[in-house]
Amino acid sequence: MNKLEISLLIMFTLIATGCETNKWQEHENRLINNYLISLEDTVYVHYSSGLYYIELIPGTGRSPVDLDTVYFKYKAAFTDYVQFDKNIPYSTPYKHVMGTFEDVQIGVDEGLRYMKEGGTSRLLTPSSLAFGFEGIHGIVAGYTPILWTIKLDSIKRGTGR
Repeated sequence: MNKLEISLLIMFTLIATGCETNKWQEHENRLINNYLISLEDTVYVHYSSGLYYIELIPGTGRSPVDLDTVYFKYKAAFTDYVQFDKNIPYSTPYKHVMGTFEDVQIGVDEGLRYMKEGGTSRLLTPSSLAFGFEGIHGIVAGYTPILWTIKLDSIKRGTGR
């Protein structure tokens, strides 16, 4: 192949891949919009990151910051409310060090920052803040928004790892 043929092949591949990506992003946007429309009067706060956040039960403690260790319970579901993961009602809360992303998605870390200790919130995370374009094989398809119901049990100040 000469340089022109290689350039054309690369260009067509990029165009085809871009079209496929746009199709899935449009599908994800429809899922998010349909979910939000179905809520009628319920209003989420929509942050510039793409996160949608609503407080269900106000907390009375402080909000976590980087390197705080948080303990929380959660349910994870799709926008049609089909649940695929949870640690509620189990007695052991999930442990996460704020600002690290080894064990939670970016959107969950961000959402926890808006919460107060003892509170419960619901997050709607687009795929860019959850499992991305790859998803989790056999569990979550790529470009899938996720609903998280989170109860922030406790915060340990700056304990880090």
